[in-house]
Amino acid sequence: MDYNFKSDSTDEKGTKMKSKASINKEAKEFDQSPTPAFIGASWIALLSGIICYCTGLWNSDMMLNEQGYYFTILLFGLFAAVSVQKSVRDRLEGLHVTDMYYGISWVSVLSAILLLIIGLWNADLLLSEKGFYAMSYTLSLFAAIAVQKNTRDKAFIESKMDDLEDKL
Repeated sequence: MDYNFKSDSTDEKGTKMKSKASINKEAKEFDQSPTPAFIGASWIALLSGIICYCTGLWNSDMMLNEQGYYFTILLFGLFAAVSVQKSVRDRLEGLHVTDMYYGISWVSVLSAILLLIIGLWNADLLLSEKGFYAMSYTLSLFAAIAVQKNTRDKAFIESKMDDLEDKL
């Protein structure tokens, strides 16, 4: 008696089909989406970093052009951080990212951080205020990367799950 326990079979065209068990195993591999707690914490960190930074700017005694400088650095840094995360992730997923864009993304992040450091170094602020801006800025950049990563992870997992459901 021949017991053939193959996990895969072929359809009428001879195309190899996966069994439900192997598809469920694949689905479990992709079911590593970020938890709602981590997603929520990432958004709270991003919003609190941005709100604290902007509240500090709003309440500061800086001239309007200085406030605009620090606000622009925040926006530039957030965009650059998300751009770096996206280009790194695209490369990991095998999507084409030019070396020029990848390099510009990194130069942008480093430039934004350097501009903040130079601005704070030369600012007529208390050390505690400089530390406040530096920490809320750092929190915002880190949280922007985490939010972008969570968004990409969820979208990737949902698309893979949809593909697996279509196979069933």
